[in-house]
Amino acid sequence: MTEQRRHFHEELESLELEVFGMGEVAEGMVADACRALAEDDLQIADHVIDKDDDLDGRYMLVERRTLELLALQTPVAIDLRVISAILHTNVHLERVGDMAVNIAKLVKVVHGLPVNQTILSHLAEMGDIARQMLRASMDALARRDIDLALKLPAMDDPVDRLNRGMYREVASCAWDPQMLDWAIRMMVVSRQLERIGDHAVDIAEQVAFLITGEFREFTDASHPEVEGAG
Repeated sequence: MTEQRRHFHEELESLELEVFGMGEVAEGMVADACRALAEDDLQIADHVIDKDDDLDGRYMLVERRTLELLALQTPVAIDLRVISAILHTNVHLERVGDMAVNIAKLVKVVHGLPVNQTILSHLAEMGDIARQMLRASMDALARRDIDLALKLPAMDDPVDRLNRGMYREVASCAWDPQMLDWAIRMMVVSRQLERIGDHAVDIAEQVAFLITGEFREFTDASHPEVEGAG
């Protein structure tokens, strides 16, 4: 291996480590956003919002270094797949951070309003699963584990189910205008958590592509389930 190729692979490995660090930050932001919601804690919510600058900075760093790496040397096929996985995962993690921030901002908006414990319980469950999915997708990338990657769609099913059921729970709050105001905003939180799960599935798709060289979507987005059904 030439010195140039050795340097190229060292940089590629370093970029992967940066992305894994982003995964830890993004997962932590989701966890803190969910805790802020459960505890109606504005200080934790502010911490999540402030943390977004760190994640955005990491995102820009990975983006810039990856483009510089591509300019350095023409990668072979497997290297291109690694770079593709890094770039796509980088984008997904940055968006996960944005969704954690959206949840944190909603915590501040609904502060002090009466809450529905059933909805809070369902959102907590969604948050737990979404974090597990995010961790699993990053573990699959780190270990090049296609079997783990292929488990992500099944992990996503309960998140989708809870998201669809949120409409009925919100409707049950109609008797109290203030609680209904809170509950309607919780539908947005539910959607953010559902999208975090989707991003984890998308990362797993990149893992499968990295390992097999063939890209396929794990779910058929052309025939989506109707939200609010069933």
